[in-house]
Amino acid sequence: MHEFPITQQIIRIAEGKTREAGASRVLAVSLVVGDQSGFIGDSIQMYFDAISEGTCCEGAVLTITHVRPKLRCTACGLLFERKPFSFACTGCGADGEPTEVGKEFYIDHIEVVPGGLDHD
Repeated sequence: MHEFPITQQIIRIAEGKTREAGASRVLAVSLVVGDQSGFIGDSIQMYFDAISEGTCCEGAVLTITHVRPKLRCTACGLLFERKPFSFACTGCGADGEPTEVGKEFYIDHIEVVPGGLDHD
């Protein structure tokens, strides 16, 4: 449910970018969403499709790049994906510790129709 207000904000940001560029509409919005960010990409997509109707984002393509969480090995420093029931480094076998990788949530790119012209 918390995806609804964040999706509204994504559309507001895209609308602002469109105005700044003197463009007529948004073609695409690219998000980066970490698997541990607390946001569900499918819900954002559903809300984006519904909320964008009647805005300059209507019909825009929303792409979501998912980032899987990684641990950092305390011995060798390797970043690695945790295997089920294990914190062992895939490189040296020492224990890994949590990192911020996988907690990302940001707009990577907004593509607009340039110059206020509506192209297909």
